[in-house]
Amino acid sequence: MGKQFPRTEVAGVSLPRMLIGSNWFLGYSHRTGSHDRMITDRYARPEDFFPVFGAFMEYGIDATMGLIGTKPVFAAAIDYAEDKLGKKIIRIDTPIINVSDSPEARREAEAVIKSCAAAGSKFCFPHHTSAEQLVNKNKGTMDRLGDYLKMIRDAGMIPGLSAHMPELIVYSDANGYDVETYVQIFNCAGFLMQVEIEGAADVIHKAKKPVMTIKSMAAGRVTPYVGLTFSWAALRPCDMVTVGCFSADEVHYDVEISFAALEHRLPNWEKRNSPNKEQAAFGK
Repeated sequence: MGKQFPRTEVAGVSLPRMLIGSNWFLGYSHRTGSHDRMITDRYARPEDFFPVFGAFMEYGIDATMGLIGTKPVFAAAIDYAEDKLGKKIIRIDTPIINVSDSPEARREAEAVIKSCAAAGSKFCFPHHTSAEQLVNKNKGTMDRLGDYLKMIRDAGMIPGLSAHMPELIVYSDANGYDVETYVQIFNCAGFLMQVEIEGAADVIHKAKKPVMTIKSMAAGRVTPYVGLTFSWAALRPCDMVTVGCFSADEVHYDVEISFAALEHRLPNWEKRNSPNKEQAAFGK
């Protein structure tokens, strides 16, 4: 067994502080349609995911976040990796649910949540596009959130809250909602963040529960060294960073950069390609 990544705990469950992201499996590049197709072409079958899962698991990084119950290829890919490795992968599901205030919508939401449980998900967080519809900024509440959190508990999963709006963390803590952890966008570029970086950092540090951060490299707009070094320096020891990788090589690179950041050293990395690498500016 190689060097294992540091861990934290959420609701009594041990989790690695680095989580396996899914945008670079499922085709959500946040760049162009051609990037999206490049991803989905590469990850079309469950076995295609295995090299990346296998690389993460070398470091004990055994938890993944994304649309699991509603994306059969992703759930099947996790099953395939578990079977090949003989190890379990913790599933953090972020389903899109219908939060309209009607009996029909509630039945639909409950069916989706049950599909997450059926897919083996340990955690379930209503997707930010669903959760944010419940926000009442005037009252500082998330109306009817408790209904969906109860559905998650009743289905045997641990509830969390996926947030692009930092207010969701503040309102949840203030109202004592049954939430064990949060997802929050956080990166050094402010990419997709709805408030200034300093404001989001303040919210994260004051959160009553551990926070799972996403978009650490701003969907490729900053390099792993810049994005990950910032995140590890700015977060609490209980918080996590979600990292999506397109290949096993990227996994090893991002993990080494993360270890280096946590250990306050320069990463052990190879020089980037250049017509002439023998330049003083490239170092020795």
